[in-house]
Amino acid sequence: LADVRGQAHARRALEIAAAGGHHLLFIGPPGGGKTMLARRLPTVLPTPTREEALEVATILGAAGFGVPHALSEVRRPFRAPHHTASAAALIGGGDPVRPGEVTLAHAGVLFLDELPEFRKPAVEVLLDVLAKGSVELVRGRCRIELPARPLIVAAMNPCPCGYAGDPGRTCACTPESIARYRARVTSSLLNLFDLRVIVPRTTAVTLRDAEPGECSAEVRSRVERVRADLGPTPPLDALLAQTEPEAVTLLETAVERMQLSARAYGKALRVARTIAALDARAKIARPHVAEALQYRSTRVAA
Repeated sequence: LADVRGQAHARRALEIAAAGGHHLLFIGPPGGGKTMLARRLPTVLPTPTREEALEVATILGAAGFGVPHALSEVRRPFRAPHHTASAAALIGGGDPVRPGEVTLAHAGVLFLDELPEFRKPAVEVLLDVLAKGSVELVRGRCRIELPARPLIVAAMNPCPCGYAGDPGRTCACTPESIARYRARVTSSLLNLFDLRVIVPRTTAVTLRDAEPGECSAEVRSRVERVRADLGPTPPLDALLAQTEPEAVTLLETAVERMQLSARAYGKALRVARTIAALDARAKIARPHVAEALQYRSTRVAA
């Protein structure tokens, strides 16, 4: 992570995503470092537990890949399927059955670059699998269930040419083409992401003058502490009981103004809980909710 110059907002989102297990979407023009950031997410995730390492090693063996000699050598996977991948490639299949990308990324990161370009049938199947946390494949009289619980990080341009909202480049797209492009990311797909971050193009001056950021090990140590503190996600009522009244008022006001759904309300509160834990606070305060709400917007100037 120390390789990333600038992009403090995106780096912060990576840490929150890793700490709380929140799916993350990067939006920005080419050259912003979206892919570079995504590829560094596994380096700030906690060291795999023994159970996770055993699952990952078993999946690697079933897929015909090399298996580490010891569980301590197992690393969290990172998979980046091309946007032309079929539904079968994403969830698995064949005869004999082979794991798909969502299982190969289990306990690690599944990176969906060029998100609007993924085929709609493949995305719909993927969303169903992610909701269940597993893949069920039936071949003849045989039924196979494979684990599928990766952390999703995706990236997309703000428009077909990529430069809508970029102060240094002129967007060549028409409003109609921009609308069609963004409509490819359906509401059900967009709702997958707890964190949505605008990643501007990095300038040469920033690359030259920006101070080096924290290394992955330092961020990972905080992530591991937060995961240990948080434990399982409590129900909404319990979350509200952990939230200060001023923070609840801010969230309810934002829900009305931003026209957020009940699902988005819960997601924002869970992100705020993660932010509070990173701040070593037992109660969710107004600043935690305010930061969480910043990650709900996907507005990019056309």
